[in-house]
Amino acid sequence: MPAPRPNDDAVPPVPVLHVLTVPLAELGVPTAPDLRELLAGSGLLAWTVDGQGLVGHGRAAGHAVRGPDRFTAARVWWDDLAAAAVVEDRVGVPGSGLAAFGAFSFAAESGADSGLVVPELVVGRRDDDAWASLAVAAAPGAPFTLSAEDVAAAWVRHHGAAPGAAVAAAPAAAPGPVHLSPGALDEAAWTQAVREGVELIRAGGLEKLVLARDVLARTAGPLDPVAVVRDLAHRYERCWTYCVDLGSGAGRLLGATPEMLVRVLDGTARARVLAGTLDRDAVPAGEDPQRFAARVLGESEKQQHEHGFAIDSLTASLAPYTEVVTSSPEPFILELPNVWHLASDVTAVLRPGPAGDPPSSLELAEAVHPTAAVCGTPTAAAAALIPELERMDRGLYAGPVGWLDAAGNGDWGIALRGAVQQDEHTVRLFAGCGIVGASDPEAELAETWAKLRPMLQALGLGADPAGAAPGAGAAAPRRPGR
Repeated sequence: MPAPRPNDDAVPPVPVLHVLTVPLAELGVPTAPDLRELLAGSGLLAWTVDGQGLVGHGRAAGHAVRGPDRFTAARVWWDDLAAAAVVEDRVGVPGSGLAAFGAFSFAAESGADSGLVVPELVVGRRDDDAWASLAVAAAPGAPFTLSAEDVAAAWVRHHGAAPGAAVAAAPAAAPGPVHLSPGALDEAAWTQAVREGVELIRAGGLEKLVLARDVLARTAGPLDPVAVVRDLAHRYERCWTYCVDLGSGAGRLLGATPEMLVRVLDGTARARVLAGTLDRDAVPAGEDPQRFAARVLGESEKQQHEHGFAIDSLTASLAPYTEVVTSSPEPFILELPNVWHLASDVTAVLRPGPAGDPPSSLELAEAVHPTAAVCGTPTAAAAALIPELERMDRGLYAGPVGWLDAAGNGDWGIALRGAVQQDEHTVRLFAGCGIVGASDPEAELAETWAKLRPMLQALGLGADPAGAAPGAGAAAPRRPGR
């Protein structure tokens, strides 16, 4: 449904975008490609899972926002942009036509920009449907047309090859050694913050608190973010690999999240909730890994308790938008290369708003963020304590990241298992844990290393970062889970 409009003086004018979407068959590509093979070139934007999703290049339009009204301001801009656009969509599936990538800060008070960016070129795949969209800004009212030849030419500009031709592989992700150092808190200070969180929970008034920490990685040679994204997309194919650069100084957000905050397709909302984690390196010698995971996660009162908070948080936030919310009868164990999670899938058929349209994916993302999985319970109390104990601005970490189209469809994941590339040599990695009354600070610290592993591997450190030199005052990185 349309976003409530602020004072029109505060709404920036939007460009008039001409958009053409064509099936890839019109460009001479006979079969739907694996989008992981198209993760290349400068100006990359990405949202892929198992070779499907959207890959973008270049920039046709964008809008940066901050503050408590950041979602509303982005929705107003997007509604105006979509209303002004001239779109010819020859495919007609979610993600085709006018589409944008987006990322939003975890906290309303963050100093990091949030916003949306419309790529010049988008290549998409959903099952057997595959397409390419070209977006070009033109003067209002001026005669302007786009052709399949224009789309093909944009493809060549961004991929360096004709549609259907092989795209050159990216170079090494991080040439030379990688130096790790603490971010806002070193290991000792962070475990002390966890102890304080546990004490506050046991004192009452708080049931769960999610505490994160950051680690800085500095590369000797220039880091190629495309190589990092390709590594994540292939290694963590069951996760949603993301790469979004708003172009506003917030840095490039990239990672591979296992958690879908909300997906809206044709009036139905879906989400995947994760809470409860077990490091795969923790399996005792000689024990069957699957049975170990089922016993430790499935039979743990602490893990089940933490998972229940996350489910209750999401369903309560969705309730105003739907008549019925359904979820998995029991949590299932999601197996990833680095960890196991307790997971539940949630589905809701959305109720039409006053104008007859269901809420858009971005409206729902605002409604359900932050969930207990990344904040805590009760939400307001946990959110107030997080910056006090973490001593950092999370920025885009743990905020919504994904895409939306002009019909309101979209995927919004939670920006987890990722990092912000600050410059060509510096990457800020993040990981967090759900803290409850039974939490052990050292075990939670080990869990953060397990959750940092996807990015450490993509930076060329392998599963064990112990060989990386710690920065001044840093505790030497330990092997996760050991």
